[in-house]
Amino acid sequence: MAEDKFPGWHGTTIIGVRKGGRVVVAGDGQVSLGQTVIKGSARKVRRLSPGGHEVVAGFAGSTADAFTLLERLEKKLEAAPGQLARACVELAKDWRMDKYLRNLEAMLIVTDGADLYVITGAGDVLEPEHDVAAIGSGGNYALAAARGLMESDLDAEAVARRAMAIAADICVYTNGNLTVESITK
Repeated sequence: MAEDKFPGWHGTTIIGVRKGGRVVVAGDGQVSLGQTVIKGSARKVRRLSPGGHEVVAGFAGSTADAFTLLERLEKKLEAAPGQLARACVELAKDWRMDKYLRNLEAMLIVTDGADLYVITGAGDVLEPEHDVAAIGSGGNYALAAARGLMESDLDAEAVARRAMAIAADICVYTNGNLTVESITK
């Protein structure tokens, strides 16, 4: 949220790693208000199954806003079964154009096991380079760590877990209590 609206809201870290035919999305569990940790075990990574097609999504930002976006994404996927890219673009268009949705403050990482996207309120649907995407206050730390680990023998889950551990060591708004979901297409 904007600092003038509700000061002190910070963080989370979500990472998506695609390697070896698998995509793993991991998120920390910390919810902070200013200098205070409100909760350490929030679930910011979810498995969705609209129309029988599995999708894994992780979110950073306002929880209520993220849940609203996830519900909208499910509806888009029900209208276009198995077409994640199309559903993401339609959600991003609505998010940017709709007066209500335009004020939502969250970001999403979504995957169907083949494709990996970051969706923003600016109307962006980004497919990351190097098979790694990260969002949230510790996202850049996790992204850098994962990119450095991608050439190793580690699998997607091990890369995601190590990158999240590094981010948690650096970012005070990220903890090591992870939710990890994986999906293969």
